[in-house]
Amino acid sequence: MAQQLLHLVLGGELADTQGVTFKDLSKLDIVGVYPNYAEAEKAWRAKAQATVDDAHTRYFVVHLHRLLDPSTDSTSGRG
Repeated sequence: MAQQLLHLVLGGELADTQGVTFKDLSKLDIVGVYPNYAEAEKAWRAKAQATVDDAHTRYFVVHLHRLLDPSTDSTSGRG
């Protein structure tokens, strides 16, 4: 069984395009939790592409596994 490296994909309208503060947390779009970066990236790409015309809407991949177990942190940048 492959190592499970949980990733969260979320997004919403930002208060300012220069920052990462969401305008209204009650409207945050929690896309889902994924077992690896590749699956999370697919979900992120779909949401980001669907909102490409809205400059204030951004989606992010959060590396949950790094919060749960810092020893899973990878220097490759894709863990």
